[in-house]
Amino acid sequence: MWIWEAKEDAKAIIVMVHGAGEHHGRYEWLCSQWVSKGFHVVMGDLPGQGLTRRNRGHIHSFDEYIETIESWVDAAKAFDLPIYLFGHSMGGLAVIRAVTEKDMPLAAVLLSSPALGIVEKPPVLLDSVSRVINKIYPSLRLRSSRGGPPKGTRSEDVLKRDAEDALLVRKVSIRWYRELMNAMKQAFQSVHRFPDIPLLVVQGGNDLIVDKQEVREWFNSLDIMEKAYKEWPALYHEVLNDPERELVFEYIHQYVELNLVIRQNSHKE
Repeated sequence: MWIWEAKEDAKAIIVMVHGAGEHHGRYEWLCSQWVSKGFHVVMGDLPGQGLTRRNRGHIHSFDEYIETIESWVDAAKAFDLPIYLFGHSMGGLAVIRAVTEKDMPLAAVLLSSPALGIVEKPPVLLDSVSRVINKIYPSLRLRSSRGGPPKGTRSEDVLKRDAEDALLVRKVSIRWYRELMNAMKQAFQSVHRFPDIPLLVVQGGNDLIVDKQEVREWFNSLDIMEKAYKEWPALYHEVLNDPERELVFEYIHQYVELNLVIRQNSHKE
């Protein structure tokens, strides 16, 4: 886990959770944006990813992600500032699961293209076989993508950087895949347990990885007082890596700033 601190008195803390196969280094730009706006940032690498060399691409249970996120939020508590929990893609799914299962003092939840469904679903037979293999050889690793044109972002700079990034996980285990599928299912089953705290979801309208219809369905099922959904029509899955990322960041930033103002005013009443 790493902590980046704002130079002046910080307004709040952003706890960030990366997506599948990623690591904290891919969020250097986003971290710097938050710090420049007066926010501390807490972020690490999820189990089996990034600099966590042990069991790369493999987990025994999705609970490992949930417990890791809880530990990062616990570290953020030390600053005694409002905490905003951000998650991208699978990290967004992990955040959803974490806040429905753990009691965390959050000012708001921020989700970027949360993995609540996938566009390219595996053939039924392959999915069935994976259930069997999960019982006898759960650590078997397979390539996490089927090849073809890049689907995460339209940014050539990011794609070039990723091609040379040795920390990206390119093979995942059968157990990891089954845990991901189960976590998506549980996110819908436990939607009624999502805490009544402010929520912002930003979603790529041209997402080729996450099924945006599933994201909309989950979002519309939420029975909470304050929720906002913003879809960016032309953007791919990684809305904060696409060429329009500055606009997307500013949208999220202004949401957080407004939330802080509302919190301050409510405390004065």
